[in-house]
Amino acid sequence: MAQIKKLLIANRGEIALRIHRACHEMGIQTVAVHSTADADAMHVRLADQAICIGPPPAGESYLNIPNIISAAEVSGADAIHPGYGFLSENAKFAEIVELHNLMFVGPKPEHIRTMGDKVEAKRTAGALGLPLVPGSDGAVSDLAEAKAIAARVGYPVIIKAASGGGGRGMKVCESEDQLETLMAQAGSEAKAAFGDATVYIEKYLGNPRHIEFQVFGDGNGNAIHLGERDCSLQRRHQKVLEEAPSPALGAEDRARMGAICAKAMADMGYRGAGTIEFLWEDGEFYFIEMNTRLQVEHPVTEMITGVDLVREQIRIAEGHPLSVRQEDLVFHGHAIECRINAEDARTFAPSPGKVTYYHAPGGMHVRVDSGLYAGYRIPPYYDSMIAKLIVYGRTREGCLMRLRRALEEFVIDGVKTTIPLHQALLNDPDFQRGDYTIKWLEEWLAREDAA
Repeated sequence: MAQIKKLLIANRGEIALRIHRACHEMGIQTVAVHSTADADAMHVRLADQAICIGPPPAGESYLNIPNIISAAEVSGADAIHPGYGFLSENAKFAEIVELHNLMFVGPKPEHIRTMGDKVEAKRTAGALGLPLVPGSDGAVSDLAEAKAIAARVGYPVIIKAASGGGGRGMKVCESEDQLETLMAQAGSEAKAAFGDATVYIEKYLGNPRHIEFQVFGDGNGNAIHLGERDCSLQRRHQKVLEEAPSPALGAEDRARMGAICAKAMADMGYRGAGTIEFLWEDGEFYFIEMNTRLQVEHPVTEMITGVDLVREQIRIAEGHPLSVRQEDLVFHGHAIECRINAEDARTFAPSPGKVTYYHAPGGMHVRVDSGLYAGYRIPPYYDSMIAKLIVYGRTREGCLMRLRRALEEFVIDGVKTTIPLHQALLNDPDFQRGDYTIKWLEEWLAREDAA
């Protein structure tokens, strides 16, 4: 087995710190790369070595592949972990890393490429036995073909960009007379956002939940699943709060769908961490995409399984087998993660600036993943998420009580944050019952604004 001695973290913020901590617990030295805007970031301060890779714009620093590879070579790193976002699902980057005789802590480049193209991902998922949303078999550019597909699956349909995500290049079409215009708009948005105007068509599900399964493979035909996460609380297709297990699923559905996902990954020869995302409605699962990386919300899975997912990623990159067998995995209790953003809790306007006071909550089964400290200046150039609050309870009710207490203790002064939003959510009876879908949060926000 190869052994990683020094790992370069090609990311920033809380995920860079998360990877650093896992590395140090494994006796691995770390190299932090950073833009000039992140010179005082906590992951830079704690790493064994730090290298500046460019100015604040991500395209000139965290997305600058030559500078990252140069930093790895100069520092003597023998592996690179991409975290999430930035280059984490860039197949070209994974290939370049391996061409430079560095270990890439992530999936095989061909799997990143396949699952990064949503048309190809859907085709592959179907071949692997994952249930699909009815729709086109591939890209659609001809209007007559689009009309035939929409008529077959029934309106409303959703037009989606084949590349990218985050809600860009997505249009819901209610009737045939809207189809031509909305296809053109979706293609134009996709081209502007991702450089690819390719779109495809699916049946639009009315009010589903967003359920994702965490999977792991060793790259040699062995794979497991680590249960599901419910990520239905979203605003503009961006996740706000996640929990595991889902309040909507029972043990039988979890075991059945998890086994399907694990078999698909085994048949694929998948390596490392991945997440298979589904829409769930009326007891049925429909594949929407696969993320070939670690997820922001991975800590809730860690809480209910006891498995360190970053450590597992590193072990698999070194060539080790999976550290746990499916039959040995037991799901205990309930976990919830709140994403804390530097934003106004009502308007969601970004709120970068200096953190004048910082106090993280503590106590049994309370975890905060954050690079914040008093005096730190949150830069305006990157994602506004500044912390993740994760709590665990033996029951969902106990978890909610602990989360409420932890949010009361959490103090971040100097900037506005979304802590008040999470506190308000906890007081809503629908959320307390676990009775929500992907549309629920935006409808709730509209009601709150009206009030």
